[in-house]
Amino acid sequence: MNDLLKAIEMPPNPNIPELRPGDTVNVFLRIMEGGRERIQEFRGTVIRLREGGNEASFTVRRIASNGIGVERTFLMRSPRIEKVVVERRARVRRAKLYFLRERTGKAARLKEKFE
Repeated sequence: MNDLLKAIEMPPNPNIPELRPGDTVNVFLRIMEGGRERIQEFRGTVIRLREGGNEASFTVRRIASNGIGVERTFLMRSPRIEKVVVERRARVRRAKLYFLRERTGKAARLKEKFE
C-alpha cells in the first residue's frame, strides 16, 4: 500500500526553498488569463505551514489596500509556482501565526532574526 502512495505522489517543486513561519516571502505564480500566461507576484508573511506529502501547503498573509488582510494558500508541490524568494526571516515562538489576523499596523510587526 505504501508503494502505491509513493507512486502517485508528485515530485517536490525545486523552486521552493525551506520556509518557516514568520518569513516574508515573494511568491511568483503563473496564472492564465484568457489564452495568455503571465506571472503574478504575491508578497506577504508565512503564517502557517502544513506538512503531509502531496497535501503540503503554506499560507501567506498580506495587507491589501485600506488595511484589508488577504491570505492565500499555496501547495508546496504545485507546478504553477515559478519561484519563492525569502526576503527576511522573523523570530517567532509559534508554529501558527494566527494572532496576526487581529493586529494591524505596527502591532503586526515581527522582530527580524539575524542568523
